[in-house]
Amino acid sequence: MVNHRGSAASNRTRRVTGFSLFEYSGCLLDHATPIPATSGYRARVSPTAPTPIRDLLWSDVEDIYAAILRHPFVTGLTDGSLPREAFRHYIVQDAHYLRGYARALALCGARAGEPRDTVMFAAHAGGAIAAEQGLHAALLADLGLTAEAAAAAPIAPTTRAYVDYLLATAHGGSFAEAVAAVLPCYWIYARVGEDLLGRGSPDPVYARWIAMYAGEEFQSVVDAVLELTERVGAAASPQDLALMREHVVATSRYEWMFWDAGWRRERWPI
Repeated sequence: MVNHRGSAASNRTRRVTGFSLFEYSGCLLDHATPIPATSGYRARVSPTAPTPIRDLLWSDVEDIYAAILRHPFVTGLTDGSLPREAFRHYIVQDAHYLRGYARALALCGARAGEPRDTVMFAAHAGGAIAAEQGLHAALLADLGLTAEAAAAAPIAPTTRAYVDYLLATAHGGSFAEAVAAVLPCYWIYARVGEDLLGRGSPDPVYARWIAMYAGEEFQSVVDAVLELTERVGAAASPQDLALMREHVVATSRYEWMFWDAGWRRERWPI
């Protein structure tokens, strides 16, 4: 269970089910609805305020999350109207993304100051690779693709930009920044997964994909990362907390962009 305390939007205990790309037992992790211009880091909030760090961070991105739920890719999954070609593009790009995300998680583990955090991120990195090799192979077969063909497909601009941002932050920023950058992939997909499970899909392929959220493995993964985020955020300086908030907003926007890239079947323009 992830207990979102504090804000009105999250003042209840949420149950998020899902298959775990990190324990292969997830990060799930990506038009019509633009990202609200008001979304973003809100300045001059004291890091010593009693508001839990997770509520502070979620307040910065809840508009982006709402835009994700309204996106035609997500609504198309649940009403069955999503073109199969868009879903195929998404799955191929997600396989590329997960390989890069695993490297970012491994860097987080290497930079962690406590052994338990190194162990956690190392397990998640290995699980992301295992999921990419197993889960996506099954989905690709449903979509008429081989793993070899998917691996040979070009990495799309949004996928490249998102992965590069994660790796640059994990390499060049503080440990707190690295944790903040990787957090939205865990957190937003958990929340999106909750919504998808409640709606289902008439399309059998999409329904099987949504059903992979059944089970509670992903919940324990999200719990652990939020607990770490709370520890890191509580100990952060005002400057580091501001950077954490900026990274959470940036990679939450990339989450929206990833869904949108699938919807558009994004290609390099030149």
